[in-house]
Order: sequence, then C-alpha cells, then structure tokens
Amino acid sequence: MTAVSERGEISGRLRFVLARTSHPGNIGSSARAIRTMGFQRLSLVAPEQFPHMDAHMMAAGADDVLSRAPVSATLAGAIADCRLVVGSTARLRGVAMEEWTPREAATRIVASLAAGNEVAVVFGNEQSGLSNDEIKLCHAAVHIPSDPAFSSLNLSQAVQVIAYEVRMAQLAGAPSRPSNRDFPAAVEELEGFFEHLSITLRDIDFHKGRSERTILQRLRRLFLRAAPDQRELRVLRGILADAQRMAHLAGRVPDSQANHTE
Repeated sequence: MTAVSERGEISGRLRFVLARTSHPGNIGSSARAIRTMGFQRLSLVAPEQFPHMDAHMMAAGADDVLSRAPVSATLAGAIADCRLVVGSTARLRGVAMEEWTPREAATRIVASLAAGNEVAVVFGNEQSGLSNDEIKLCHAAVHIPSDPAFSSLNLSQAVQVIAYEVRMAQLAGAPSRPSNRDFPAAVEELEGFFEHLSITLRDIDFHKGRSERTILQRLRRLFLRAAPDQRELRVLRGILADAQRMAHLAGRVPDSQANHTE
C-alpha cells in the first residue's frame, strides 16, 4: 500500500460532525472545507434545513461529501461507534474537561486514527455552540485561540482550521501503525457504563445528600481520561452488578437481623 492510499484509508475513519446547524449554507461550506483537506466524511445531527440548494451552492463542487452525509436525530447516535470524540468549543461552561489546542488535538486525532479507531470532531450550533449535554459525550475539547477582542469564527472556518491541522499532522509523519493496546470502548459502550454507574450509586445510597450531578461529572471525566477498553468495561460493570446484588440482598434483610449480622 502506498503512503497516499494508506493516508486515505486512515482519513476515512475521521468524521466531522455538525450538530443542530441553523443555515444550510454552512453545511455546504463545511463540506468544501474538509474536502480540500482530503477528508470526505461529514455527519449531520438534527440540521434545521437539509438537503437544501444553499448547501450545494456553498459546497463548490464537494457534492459527493453532501450526498454521503448521514443525518442523525441525536449526537449520541452520530458518534456511537467512535472511540475518540473531540468537541470544538469557544468555552467550557460548567463541564470539567481536558482542553487541547488545534495542533495538539490534531496529533491526538491522527494517533488514534493510526491505531484503527473511529474518530469524530464535533461542532455545535452557529449561535449557541455545543450544549453541556453534547460536550459531556466528548473525550476532550479543542479551542481555537482566536483574538479575544474579535473571536467570532464562522462554522466552516472552524471546521477548516481543524481539518488543516489534522492534514498537517498526517503530512508530518504521524504514526501509521496500530498500537498493541486494545481499542478503547466506543461512545455507545461508555454511555451504557455511565448509566449503569449512575443507577448503582443510587442503589447503594452513595450520594447521601451530596450533589449527584457533580459526582457523576467527576467520575465521567476520570473514566474518559482512562479510556477503558471493552474488557475493562466488562470488569467494571461486573463490579457494579455485584454491588447492586449486595444492595438488593441487604434491602431484604429485616432490621432485627441486620443489627446482629457481622
């Protein structure tokens, strides 16, 4: 396999996801932006208008990208099989998360692609950006350090910046061979674990008046940083299941017997 074809195969595992896009022209401009950098996977989440003539006009010939773009109802559905998800955001609002520069994000993205992973870069609505619920599905955030006095970037401009940095990281000779580490769990698998964790903490009465949301956010950050693989998640879910079983058994023991149980 030539270097060019190998790079194309790796690039095929990267998708650029636009969430709740308001103007169809921005979808077309984003398609053009990624196509010029050698990428072809655009995914759309609940766009206000698509398909639309404005999208094709602004694509400037990248109609093949638009024609293959899947449309999902939710972000979780659009990235379910991804093992690295990076959210592009101007600021983090109440969500503790690792934040990367575009260049650092590109290096991480290319390394993950080379390891055989499906990767997504997510962009939010033009006006409001990514919501907290959308951001929490991401492993890390990427922030474009624009001028604080005039920081407004058009959606497709932000897409272009990230796509350019990823291409430059590829051309610089980022790793092209998979690592020996098992693939990290996909988003869908992680979300199933987080739901199981949330239910289990309630079952064992862990919170005891403390903020459930804060604790779950911290645990989510911990496990996203650890990037457990499928086997590790199975072990963790086994522990949760045993904790639930013991809580269930304890709930069946009458108070008179529980007081004498060692």
